[in-house]
Amino acid sequence: ETIQQWWTKIKGFLNRVNLKRTSRISYHIIWNILLVFIMIGIIGTFFAFGLGAGYFASLVADEKVMSEEQMSKAIYNYEETSELYFDNNIFLSDVSTELHREETTLDKVSEHVKNAVIATEDEYFETHNGIIPKAIMRAVFQEVTNADTKTGGSTLTQQIIKNQILTNEVSFERKAKEILLAMRLEQFFEKDEILEAYLNIVPFGRNSSGQNIAGIQTAAVGIFGKNADELNIPQSAFIAGLPQSPSYYTPFANGGGLKSEEGLQPGLERMRTVLDRMHRENYITDEEYEEAITYDITQDFIQPQQSIRQKYPYLIEELTNRATDILTVVLAEEDGYMKEDLDNSETLREEYKIRAERALGNNGYRIHSTIDKEIYDAFQKVTKEYTNYGPDKLAINEVTGKTIMVTDEETGEEKPLGNQPVQVGAELIENSTGRIIAFVGGRDYEISQKNYATRVRRPNGSTMKPLAAYAPAMELGYLQPGSVIADVEKTFSQYAKDGKAPSNFSNRYYGLVSAREAFYRSHNVSALTVYDSSLHENPVERFLEKMGLEALSRSDNDYDILSLTLGTTWNGVTVEETVNAYGTFANQGKFIDGYMIERIETADGEVVYQHEIEPVEVFSPQTSYLMYDMMRDVLTRGTGTNARANLRYKNVDWAGKTGTSNGPRDALFMAINPNVSIGTWMGYDYNQKLADQYSTRNTTYWAQLVNAATEIRPELMAPSGKLPRPDGIVSRSYCAVSGMLPSKLCSDAGLVQSDI
Repeated sequence: ETIQQWWTKIKGFLNRVNLKRTSRISYHIIWNILLVFIMIGIIGTFFAFGLGAGYFASLVADEKVMSEEQMSKAIYNYEETSELYFDNNIFLSDVSTELHREETTLDKVSEHVKNAVIATEDEYFETHNGIIPKAIMRAVFQEVTNADTKTGGSTLTQQIIKNQILTNEVSFERKAKEILLAMRLEQFFEKDEILEAYLNIVPFGRNSSGQNIAGIQTAAVGIFGKNADELNIPQSAFIAGLPQSPSYYTPFANGGGLKSEEGLQPGLERMRTVLDRMHRENYITDEEYEEAITYDITQDFIQPQQSIRQKYPYLIEELTNRATDILTVVLAEEDGYMKEDLDNSETLREEYKIRAERALGNNGYRIHSTIDKEIYDAFQKVTKEYTNYGPDKLAINEVTGKTIMVTDEETGEEKPLGNQPVQVGAELIENSTGRIIAFVGGRDYEISQKNYATRVRRPNGSTMKPLAAYAPAMELGYLQPGSVIADVEKTFSQYAKDGKAPSNFSNRYYGLVSAREAFYRSHNVSALTVYDSSLHENPVERFLEKMGLEALSRSDNDYDILSLTLGTTWNGVTVEETVNAYGTFANQGKFIDGYMIERIETADGEVVYQHEIEPVEVFSPQTSYLMYDMMRDVLTRGTGTNARANLRYKNVDWAGKTGTSNGPRDALFMAINPNVSIGTWMGYDYNQKLADQYSTRNTTYWAQLVNAATEIRPELMAPSGKLPRPDGIVSRSYCAVSGMLPSKLCSDAGLVQSDI
């Protein structure tokens, strides 16, 4: 009828301008065409609606219908936080130290907070049924059209579903499930119950100590030193504005303490936005608004308080990460998946990783580690008090010569990184079990949050030589300690294109030397010669992979390149991987993977994970002993004599190897005795060259760690006996020139040597 009326007006106009009869014919034609398009539009609308409904149904088809009890359990699953323990059941910390939360009830929350949250996050909270259709349609349209500006369409109810039941995956399937579950949640819960759950769940940035916090009570205490029911209007507005971008708006820095004046501005601007919305929605009067907008909120921020995380930051983070990885697999297996399924599906792994993180924060697990508290504390003390790391250096890109710039997390602006200290990483592992007893993640967590023992990959220099070259060559029958190697100028096939031969660190050659001497003096050309002799037998796959060096890249030539034996790899190697591999030589050729989580229990004592030792055969006992014996010489007459000189317990059967990378930019020392393996690394975070005496500084630091641990656990660190010598090992004299049994000519020339 409306269209007919509209067309009547047009017809009247046409009549008034005296159009001819042909115009009337055109009118009928246009009218019929218009009717056709109207019908097509109506049919298309129904079709699109049906298509959308069908697509929505397909997205949620596999979603199980949750009962009220199941939904309630999932929503309120934030009460029991998991706990971390040192070895011997010594309590370390709540896992919630990483995300601290204290539960409260809605009657203990200020009305100003409730109003501020509703005005800011969900203005239709009291009237909608879990979703706002027009907001969802707007968000879908923006997504389909790839609009530059995307506005959120999530209600408080939807945010609860996303945080407590679903994952943060960005997909239409996840959003469809979120919508369905939000509408169902509204059927079971009162509005006050939903608001209370939201206020206990949502993250609020950091407290004054730098801890991540969640829940309104935790935020009130951690930011203002008040309970949630004591917050005034501006304090309520400030806290209510944090969830949109907690780390950006929080007033506190990552390491604790207030941000700079400039860094506080985003949070203050956000508070003003919240106050404006509260005023617009009539939650506060004109007078209250004017008073709050001029209020100096910065005077209310509390001073930082020391937390357990500040004392054990590297340890808490490492244990939490490893426990998350373990529970990711445990939870997936409970649902019928295999570890291989997670390895083959990034989406599946991400889903179960999120579930594992939630379980750690909510399920009250007891995570028992292998870390010896006394030795760990002693390692940190040595690291803090050691004074011979070398000079700090300005962080400069040595390729471009330009100062390295970083983004200021408070202002978002680029600034020079400035002077950087020499960093360290160290780890101590029990050979027979793989128990990681202690480690040093770095010198200062506030300077760098990288764990240089377990996570940072760097070249491991000559510490790779026994792993990649000498032990595999002996195992394959190409070498014995007394074999003679020609340490002379030679161009290997892989170096031919460069037109020059590789050289030793000293830039000279040593002629005919025994394998033993070439090893303890760390001759590079000799090591390349040894590795070249066995490279065609694929030592990386046959030996290194079995010793846990799984990050070596086949596609980037790690399996084929000669310089691997000098520690040059595409991805680098962690201190933990190298230390762990060295334990193989003390275990009669069996590799035992290092671990830090002994077991995980529920709050009721049920064991959901127990570590199991799985030895892997890598070398024969004879090869392992010969390699161990060659490494003894490194400490008695080779490149590691400084390490032995600084030990308090001189009679321990130590064997090891030093290592440096090109530059030198990395200094390492790896050593083993019959009971333990311990290694240290020093280097700059941005690969600047180390100053002179780098190896001496590193081996002295190594010795101080060993001395400290030995004072605490002498039975572990200082075994009285030597590594047992297996059957099949004999001593023989040989000619230093030929490597064969000595002839009279060799004896007369004084070239007879003895070895095993």
